[in-house]
Amino acid sequence: MQRHRDSEAMKRCIDHCLGCHRACEETLAHCLEMGGPHSSQTHVTLMQDCADACATSANFLMRGSPRHKLTCRVCADVCEACADDCERIGAGDEVMQACAATCRSCALTCQQMAD
Repeated sequence: MQRHRDSEAMKRCIDHCLGCHRACEETLAHCLEMGGPHSSQTHVTLMQDCADACATSANFLMRGSPRHKLTCRVCADVCEACADDCERIGAGDEVMQACAATCRSCALTCQQMAD
C-alpha cells in the first residue's frame, strides 16, 4: 500500500514540476516583453533556474532515480525564490501572479518528496 501512495505522490510531483517548467518558460517570454524590472538579469536567471530545476526534478522522478530527493530539495528552494521574485516584480500582473502560484505549488510538492 505504501508503494502505491508513493507512486501517486511521485506522479503528482512530476505533474507539478512539468507545469512549473512550462509556466516559467511562458512567463519568461512575458517578462522579456514587459522590460524594466521584469527583464532584469537577476530575475531572468532565476526564472531560467526554476524552469531547469523543475525539468531536472521531473526527469529524476520519471526514471525513478534514488537521488530524486536531492533534486526535489533544490527545486523546492528555487521555486520558492522564483515565486517570491515574481510576486515582488509583478504586483498587479496576472501572468506573474499565476506563475508565482504555480511555483509555490511545485515547491510544496517537491518539498514533500524531498522529506
